[in-house]
This record gives sequence, structure tokens and C-alpha cells, in this order.
Amino acid sequence: MVVQQYRDGGGARAARALAVAGVIAVTAGCVGGGGGGGGSDGSGQRAVAAERPLDVLGRAAGVLAEAGGAEARTSMETAAGGTRVTIRGEGTYDFRTQMGRLKVVLPTDAAGADDRRPITELLAPGALYMKNRGAGVPDDKWVRIDTTALEDGNLVTGGVTDPMAAAELLRGAADVTYEGKSELAGVTVHHYRGVADLNRAARAASPQSRGALSAAAKGFSKDAVPFDAYLDEEGRLRKVRHRFSFASEGREDQEAAEVTVVSTLLLYGFGAPVTVKLPDEDDIYTGEIRQG
Repeated sequence: MVVQQYRDGGGARAARALAVAGVIAVTAGCVGGGGGGGGSDGSGQRAVAAERPLDVLGRAAGVLAEAGGAEARTSMETAAGGTRVTIRGEGTYDFRTQMGRLKVVLPTDAAGADDRRPITELLAPGALYMKNRGAGVPDDKWVRIDTTALEDGNLVTGGVTDPMAAAELLRGAADVTYEGKSELAGVTVHHYRGVADLNRAARAASPQSRGALSAAAKGFSKDAVPFDAYLDEEGRLRKVRHRFSFASEGREDQEAAEVTVVSTLLLYGFGAPVTVKLPDEDDIYTGEIRQG
């Protein structure tokens, strides 16, 4: 059992361990400017399919900010030791304030135990708050993580990719192809496939997202992030799947293995009210967190 000190503004390795513990080790028991603009087909909707893919994707984060709140479902999947592990989340997110509240459910452990309590996560610009983190954290306390200090910018650490960061990554899109039109949950969507460059996305991101994405651009073993994005007729992102790669931390005598994490975000219920109250300082835990 490893015990690591975990305090606001530091402990990037300890926070990174959440990704490894949450996404992997349970098997062993994140071009163009902001919003606005766009062509119209005369019906008040953007003619998404008629536009350049890079323009559509580069504007996606801005379009979501115009839409305001939305309901979200997330999944984060990886394969470790021949076992596929999936972490799921569900909640609401406000793209104007870049704040959200999600309930994250970890998978059962290797023995089949299913007594893990859902982790409540509050997302805010530059910060991630987690409750029911376990591992020595009192039940009534929150853990606060400075996402700009994380090696992955919280693209995988919390078991959820911040919805705005997922959209902002599309600003760094390149090599994009239009895969055609399909239907998703009864909504017509346009499918785009490409590769996002973390450095390019960080430079083009909104000020609230830039710090975390800049950290990710330095921390991931590959700057290129393959993606599949599905946008509706109004240019709103409905689904996006990213494939992140990073080097796992092994023993000193071992070469670091390449790990791929597939993160999927589904957005629906646009206009949903979103209320997020951040914890008071007295409610934030600053003690030790055990990493199993």
C-alpha cells in the first residue's frame, strides 16, 4: 500500500495515480476561434454538412457555450492485463461557466465485489473536486485537484474527460474526413473522423481551458489524439470519442508500457439547468491519500 501526500496545487503524481487506480488497477483488486457564425440552410439551422470540416469542429466548443447547459454521459475504457475496464459517469454540465456535476461509477473489482460507492465529481475551470474518493478520505470531505498541475490536464485522471476540454480538443483537429450522416438517439448527426493535436488545441482553447490542455500537451507521450465526433444540424457536439495514449509508470527496471484510454462523451438535453456549488475550504481534505 502506497501512501502519498495530496494537497491543492501539488501532487501531480498522486493525482495521476487516480487514472491508473481508477482506470487500470481496478482490474487487479482530453483549429479556429470561438463561437458564432456558420452557414445556414434557410431554416435557422447551420448547414453543417456543407461547411469545411475544420470550420465545423473548430467552432464546436463555441456553439456549446451558446447552448448553455446539457446532460452528459461519459465512459472511459482501457484494457489492462487482458481485462477491459470501463468507468461510467452521468450528470450535467454548463458550457458557459465550464462547470458541471457528475456521478462516476467504478467497475467491480477482480473478486466481483460491487460495493464501490459512486464518486461525485465537480468540474470547474482549473479544478476537479471529488467526494467519496475513499482511501482514507473522510466521508464528508472533498479532494481538490489543480488540473493545470496534472500531467494529463484531467483528460483521464478523474475517470471523466471534462466535457468542455473534450470539445476544445477539436480546435486542434487535422486530417479530418467527413464520414457521412447517421442518427444518434433519434437526432440526425454528421460524423467526422480525424486527429487532434494537443499543442494546437491548447493554443486555440479558451482561457479557462488553456492551462489544463497545455499541461496535457506536455504530459502525454503522443500529441496526436485520434477522435470521432458527431455534431447535429445546429453544429452542437452530440458525441465525441477520443483515444489518448500515455506511458504507464512501472518499476525502474521496466520499460514504461504504452497505455491507450478511450474516452467517450454523450451530450443531450440541451438547455438543462445546471447548479454547481463548490465546497467551502473547510470541507476540502488536505491529508494523506492511500493509493492501492
